[in-house]
Amino acid sequence: MEIESQEPFPKNSIARRSERTIDIQGVKHHTSSWRACSYILVTQCFEELAYFGIQFNLVTFLKTVLHDSNVTAARNYTNWQGTCYIAPLVGAIIADSYLGRYLTTVAFFTVYLLGMAAMSISASFLKGGSSQSVVFFLGLYMMAIGAGGIKPCVSSFGADQFDDSSPAERLKKYSFFNWFFFATYIGSFVSGTAVVWVQDHYGWAVGLWLPTLFIALAIASFLLGSSKYRVQKPMGSPIVRVFQVIVAAIRKWNAVLPYDDSLLHELPEKTPMAADIHKLQHTPVLRFLDKAAVISSTEDPSDSDPWRLCTVTQVEELKVIIGMLPIWTTGIVFFAVLAQFSSTFLEQGRSMNKLVGAFAVPPASLASFDAVSVLIWVPVYDRVLVPAARRLTGSARGISELQRYGAGLLLSVLVMVAAALVETRRLALASAHGEGQSSMSILWQVPQYFLVGASVVFTCVGQTEFFYNEAPPSMRSLCSALALLTVALGSYVSSLVVTAVAWLTTRGGGPGWIPDDLNDGHLERFFWLLATMSALNLAVFVYCATQYKRKTVS
Repeated sequence: MEIESQEPFPKNSIARRSERTIDIQGVKHHTSSWRACSYILVTQCFEELAYFGIQFNLVTFLKTVLHDSNVTAARNYTNWQGTCYIAPLVGAIIADSYLGRYLTTVAFFTVYLLGMAAMSISASFLKGGSSQSVVFFLGLYMMAIGAGGIKPCVSSFGADQFDDSSPAERLKKYSFFNWFFFATYIGSFVSGTAVVWVQDHYGWAVGLWLPTLFIALAIASFLLGSSKYRVQKPMGSPIVRVFQVIVAAIRKWNAVLPYDDSLLHELPEKTPMAADIHKLQHTPVLRFLDKAAVISSTEDPSDSDPWRLCTVTQVEELKVIIGMLPIWTTGIVFFAVLAQFSSTFLEQGRSMNKLVGAFAVPPASLASFDAVSVLIWVPVYDRVLVPAARRLTGSARGISELQRYGAGLLLSVLVMVAAALVETRRLALASAHGEGQSSMSILWQVPQYFLVGASVVFTCVGQTEFFYNEAPPSMRSLCSALALLTVALGSYVSSLVVTAVAWLTTRGGGPGWIPDDLNDGHLERFFWLLATMSALNLAVFVYCATQYKRKTVS
């Protein structure tokens, strides 16, 4: 896996960066980096307080207030979460194509706040009946669209505050993604403990207005930093740019590629449009796409139709996206494994001894150890591991995004190995004592939850960095949205695997690996299956990472 080159950016790159970097008034702007990002990190923390304040207890609300059945509540929850991770694609396209990340964030935050307010009103003033359900679900899906729309924008907008042409600011950007996830999991931890407790003890009127307040504070924090932000101008629809290359290449199916790549079409340095785009060097892969940049004898490059003639940079942008796809797919399996910590891990915990002294530990509460692990690992990684890695590798970032990503995938294997070993021991004790519930303490699950948190710090942060840094500037929000899409696809893969295992292992009338009474099944085999899938996924990733060629800016 490649380590990022520490060569400084060329001077013309610095000039291009400054010309497309402005403040919200449209004036050229020099970033104050961490001063600007402090507002963004506070915004992210408050937003996650609101988001998880709804997510953690949504099924409970649907069942106790709206009186949904178990199946209906589960389906409504899944549909809502799916919307949360499809909406990022919409937000990303709007940000990259039309409004830019700042205005897109403000717009979707407004939808978010209105949705939260509608849910709160339904719980406070509409008691029972169809009107309560209609208003609540209207608010719930407005919230999903708002939350999804800002997800690919906020992290990318925070990274935009750092100037890649400055080595000092480039180092700060490496740390930003760590602290962005730190802020995220502060919100997760506080919501999973304090906010859920308020909802359970003070009712849903207070319990929903509290997350609404958090969103209002998130918006206030974001707007307070407006004068400090650097804002990058949108550079046109990334989807259109992609299709222009494909259409132009197909139209020139019979064109002959020149022997000299410099004869392919590219905008000259003095062209105004070229000042807004990092020119990418030509790469000798996917040569068919290069036909989109072949200049025919009848074409005038200075006045060409982009659906017939594209620049080398535009072609290389598409090559970059295609090149990242194999690595993108490995994230799907990773999130399929992580989906277990909110599903089969809970089932495992319910079959264990939940008493710790006189206190009964709810199995769902162990998920907080995932957040605690992230809150521990982020500063350890940023302040201990990175400086040590810098001394060993000589690289300013310590280890590359792909090396970090791979380390997280290795940890995901260990997550499932730990869960399988715990389940094997639990079954042995349950069998030996002939008990319906194992005498094995639920605290034996803590290591697997801590490993989940560690894998998040490595893989999720590495994934976010990789897609931001490698994506063309015109497609950064879109690529961030694609990274988020792996979360939803991973959940679907997890459901598919569980369904397939249940069908295959219950053929012939047996209880299967995952029966209602886990003492009659073999959940450990399911965990070993996922460990094997994770190991194969890691092997695929290592191969893809060694073959991956980083984009090169001219």
